[in-house]
Amino acid sequence: MVTKLRGAAGTGLERSCEATGSGWLRSRKLWDGVQLLQAWFAGHGFDRHRHDTYAIGLTDVGVQAFDYRGVTEVSTPGKVVVLHPDETHDGRAGTPAGFGYRIVYVPPARIHEAARAILGRPCALPFAREPVTGSQTLAATIEAAFRLGPEPLAADGLILRLAEALLDADPSCGRAAARIRLDAGAVDRARQFLDTETTRVIRSSELEEVAGLTRYELARQFRSAFGTSPYRYSLMRRLDCARAGLRGNRSLADVALAAGFADQAHLSRMFKSAFGVSPARYRALETSAAP
Repeated sequence: MVTKLRGAAGTGLERSCEATGSGWLRSRKLWDGVQLLQAWFAGHGFDRHRHDTYAIGLTDVGVQAFDYRGVTEVSTPGKVVVLHPDETHDGRAGTPAGFGYRIVYVPPARIHEAARAILGRPCALPFAREPVTGSQTLAATIEAAFRLGPEPLAADGLILRLAEALLDADPSCGRAAARIRLDAGAVDRARQFLDTETTRVIRSSELEEVAGLTRYELARQFRSAFGTSPYRYSLMRRLDCARAGLRGNRSLADVALAAGFADQAHLSRMFKSAFGVSPARYRALETSAAP
């Protein structure tokens, strides 16, 4: 969704933000309450408001200024802003050039569940004392979030990585992560399930039922056992299915749907990211005569 703002109230995620400058925003839902937003503003971006989610954003261009907890904060390109649920803030450009950012909104309940899986015990919501951080882990996680498809397993991995980074930023949590106790049977059942279900998007609840673990426990153990996340593993199996489909004469749109992708464009993005060439180029190369 693309919304242009010129002295009018925003919509969707920023419905509480009264924009008085100019700018644009794009927003989309990922899964499990997670939402992504990319925006650019000149002048005054939005008035004081608050979210009921964590808002974790990467400043891409310009100077992002905002008032938060009684202090004026400034974020520059490469820095990450961490806003906690129900905390009042505003936003404006720190220079006439405007500012742009990408931000992830995550329900606190999801962070709480992931933190419990990481620590092996219940804990309070992590609280980052510094609202602007140079955390490369958070920056990379936000960048990766905007390359994800709208799939449940993708959201699980994202939430787990964000929770890990937030716990690192809060000394009061006692961030000694629980040692991973691998349930080999559980992770192998999950892997076998993903090996057979290569034509559709898998829901987190399905893997929880198969493995007998919570989605965040499974995500940690699966990565420990196989070196990748359940989402990435499932995606690669579906891409293998699509690659096999390219050997026939089916249309690219049909190949995409048969492997559980939303459309041809979705397949093309994921395929090129994994293999470095588009599906059409791969098909042409595979059918070309060898020298």
